[in-house]
Amino acid sequence: MQVKIQEYAAAAMRLETKSEIFSAMVVYGFLSYEDGKVRIPNKELMNKFDDMIQKEESLGYVYRLAKESERMLQATLAEDTQVMEEILEYAHNTETPILSYNNETELSAIINLVYLSARDKYRVEREDKADKGFVDYIFYPENKKDPGIILELKVDHSPREALKQIVDKDYKLKFQGTIGEIKTDHKILGVGISYDKKTKKHSCVTQWL
Repeated sequence: MQVKIQEYAAAAMRLETKSEIFSAMVVYGFLSYEDGKVRIPNKELMNKFDDMIQKEESLGYVYRLAKESERMLQATLAEDTQVMEEILEYAHNTETPILSYNNETELSAIINLVYLSARDKYRVEREDKADKGFVDYIFYPENKKDPGIILELKVDHSPREALKQIVDKDYKLKFQGTIGEIKTDHKILGVGISYDKKTKKHSCVTQWL
């Protein structure tokens, strides 16, 4: 069914509830699937959808977390470790305030949340096999001109120890083309993230490799 953009806008203006919005998406073909992603191509309906997410308490947290994850990626690439640590604290205290990580696996649950939006620009691999060991996270850019990112996690160790492991084990070789899968035109950013169970604080360091 072919519907004009004016009809899209008119329909969007009348929508109030989540059910109405989802129904309109189906009836008017607002959802599209491209490159493995579901999209809402109509701006008016997308604005309505954003409004609904912010108003509904059950979805508001998801919206806020998505926004924070956008900030997390920007802060990481800008090497703003203070903002990175603030976002990690927010996610940890909101999602699992009583959690005391016993190992990197539990820490990775928070990492998955705070880098949620990175999956729009990166193929994120967990514990990918590198030349001399397993990498906690590798972010392969969809656009080869964007920088690659390597994350190493530590509990009760310093973030510099995590970063040192990235360097010592040559994890950057995953991006070099001969051994790796993708060759980037830009540098690769190493990121060490740690959590101290005693102080209950996250710490981050970054270094271009």
